[in-house]
Amino acid sequence: MSDPSPDSARPVKRARLDDNTAPSQSTHTSAPAPQAATLASKTAIDTDLEREVRAGITEYVCPDNLGFTGVLKQRYTDFLVNEIALDGQVLHLKSTRPPRKERKQANGTDGNNVGGQKEVGKEEKLVVKEENGDAEVPVLQSGGSTAVEAPVKAEDAPEQGGEVTKEEGDQQAEVKEEELKDDDRDTLHSIFGEDTTKQIVKLVGQVRRREHKKAKDFKAVIAQPITDKETRTQAHQSLRRIFPNLLESSMEADQSIRIKATPPAERKGKNKGKGGGRDRGDGPRQGGKGPQMWEELGGEYLHFNLYKENKDTMEIVGFLGSKLGGGAKAFGFAGTKDRRACTVQRVCVKRQTAERMFSFNKILYNSAIGDWEYRPHDLKLGDLMGNEFTISLRDCHFEGEEGLDFEQRYDLANRVVGKAIEDFSEKGFINYYGLQRFGSFAASTDSIGRKMLQDDLKGAVEDILAYGDVALAAALGNLPADSDVLVSHDDRNRAKALHLWHTEGKSNVALDVLPRKFTAERNMIQHLGSRNSRNGQYDRKTDWQGALMTIPRTLRLMYVHAYQSLVWNAVAGKRWATHGDKVVEGDLVLVHEHRDKEAKKDTVKQEDIDDSGEVVINPTGSENANAGAEAFERARPLTAEEEKSGQYTVWDIVLPQPGYDVEYPNNYIGDFYKEFMGSEKGGGLDPQNMRRGWREVSLSGGYRKFLARPLKPVEFEVHKYVKEDEQFVETDLQRLRKADGEASQPDRTANGDTKEDVEMEDGEEKEAEVEGQKKLAVVIKLQLASSQYATMALRELMKAGGVKAYKPEFMGGR
Repeated sequence: MSDPSPDSARPVKRARLDDNTAPSQSTHTSAPAPQAATLASKTAIDTDLEREVRAGITEYVCPDNLGFTGVLKQRYTDFLVNEIALDGQVLHLKSTRPPRKERKQANGTDGNNVGGQKEVGKEEKLVVKEENGDAEVPVLQSGGSTAVEAPVKAEDAPEQGGEVTKEEGDQQAEVKEEELKDDDRDTLHSIFGEDTTKQIVKLVGQVRRREHKKAKDFKAVIAQPITDKETRTQAHQSLRRIFPNLLESSMEADQSIRIKATPPAERKGKNKGKGGGRDRGDGPRQGGKGPQMWEELGGEYLHFNLYKENKDTMEIVGFLGSKLGGGAKAFGFAGTKDRRACTVQRVCVKRQTAERMFSFNKILYNSAIGDWEYRPHDLKLGDLMGNEFTISLRDCHFEGEEGLDFEQRYDLANRVVGKAIEDFSEKGFINYYGLQRFGSFAASTDSIGRKMLQDDLKGAVEDILAYGDVALAAALGNLPADSDVLVSHDDRNRAKALHLWHTEGKSNVALDVLPRKFTAERNMIQHLGSRNSRNGQYDRKTDWQGALMTIPRTLRLMYVHAYQSLVWNAVAGKRWATHGDKVVEGDLVLVHEHRDKEAKKDTVKQEDIDDSGEVVINPTGSENANAGAEAFERARPLTAEEEKSGQYTVWDIVLPQPGYDVEYPNNYIGDFYKEFMGSEKGGGLDPQNMRRGWREVSLSGGYRKFLARPLKPVEFEVHKYVKEDEQFVETDLQRLRKADGEASQPDRTANGDTKEDVEMEDGEEKEAEVEGQKKLAVVIKLQLASSQYATMALRELMKAGGVKAYKPEFMGGR
């Protein structure tokens, strides 16, 4: 994600309160407070199974397997998420300590020489000495992605206006290739071949020699076509890593790669500050030449691993940004991670040192940062292969366990889970969008998006500003005495504020009560209750589009994306129920994935990502009409001959998200799009008419794989346990503390409990292990691509109603 900001963060997740209760709407001019007697029948909460049906999640790939139930996320440590980088590496927090820096002279003498004087004319180099080792490594190599230094020193450069001959350029290229690190040279050779690598290095030498020249003055290098998508991605990333700010690459129509010089503004001097060319960042400087020093470190972006527990990604990034003074915009990351979980992800920040960032570990709560590395480029949404999930399911019960003793239940558990995982790894699961895509209030995000697409902007605003009677009753102290519904402090204040707005119409009164974390509601009320600057009147209470425009763009798009997801889910279920895993005539496949099977070549472009950071094959590179035409991706229907050829499998099939620039299946499934979208649930919309006057909701559409499967075989363990808070998996932070020998401090769990809190007191007799007290837990480890939902994978494994989401107690306004 580039330039993330607090107001563009994903909306804060709110605990589901009363899905059965129709929301109170802003159309009420006088909304009396709900009476306690009327609430007794309204506190029931829909089951996840009912919510799945409403979201179009209905089918299973292996419906005949035995199912099981289990409690999910009872503790933070029950849900571990470790990001998988583009190179396939699973990220773990291994160290929080920064590298120790020492100054060394070029002649090898210590910088603290006799008399304290530095030897004139000698170049200083920064070296790193690891805390646990004696070897000294130049910082130039510590970033892991060293940029090649210019072969010609500044004093040897030609005077302004001087030209470089072809022979000089060739000589530079030879020197440049010799200075490439062996692994970098091998990487380029493996991707482009030896001849093309020489041309690339020659181009780099020419660009370095004539940095003031325009990009068009250098002849581009055209590499041979690369048909494999992963290899192409590696090619782009390797060029960016090895030659930062010097080369840019793009794919041609025939899948060859064009490599050319970057514009002069993007080369070495592009990041000079206004203060006489000095680096304005807080990082190291050498003789006032900040950019050169960052290059020596490995790049101006500091990459690090972020470990967090029960916190949103933006919560940590926003906190760090406030301490640095630049806000969250200085940070980049590949995607947000679950809140109620222990997660590890890669984050980067521009022009900050590891030493300064390390100092924040002292004030971070339930989180830590480490594993520092300087890189020449930042991180953006989608820069990940996927995530590894380690999920602990507690108090599990299995179909067919009635009448069995505990040991027999344990054996049954291993058989049921083992068979489910074997089929799951082989046959995969329907790639449904998970329930989190649709929100948890009665006015779901897809219903808001549907109204926006229907041009019912008033209805969309009313749904966003809706509140439940239970939450309001809790805020006013009118809940029945025997009610077991626990409403957080923030949800109570939200309901009270919206009630004040609906009944009194005074924005300042409502905003005084409304918690600031409810960004959408707050921005809309501010707009609807504000004075019109053109006429001085308070006439914006019906400016519905203006109110919606005050919501952060990513949140606005989330609503219409949720509608697309609802349609996709419904169609995917119908596709499986109708054809199963068979390939049929008219099914869609992505053009670029099967170019080797076609005689005709079409234009190929790159893929895009959606607002949640998930990779989505997108025909116009965006979900709105503001998209350019430079990032197209196409799908096409299979012919009858291709269906029978055996060259295509169910794993190749994609289904479109509805939009004005997608191909629909040329079969019954294509007709089902019209049937569903034209229904009441679908909003009476036409899949062939998705352009809107409001361009931001004028959807272009996209493609998503019909079936998904894990990136590697799934692992599982069945555990016997007695104590409710027993922990089955060690977190990265616990493992790190153990390795660091923090024996002087009491061992703590991820929830902050001391070891004594968890273990039984000395001399206390163990609890009697009677059959009724013993329980079974299942720990599952699986890797999923970034566009796949772990909850949907669990649904396939556990079957209907298997996942029992843990309902936490009152959380004091969190």
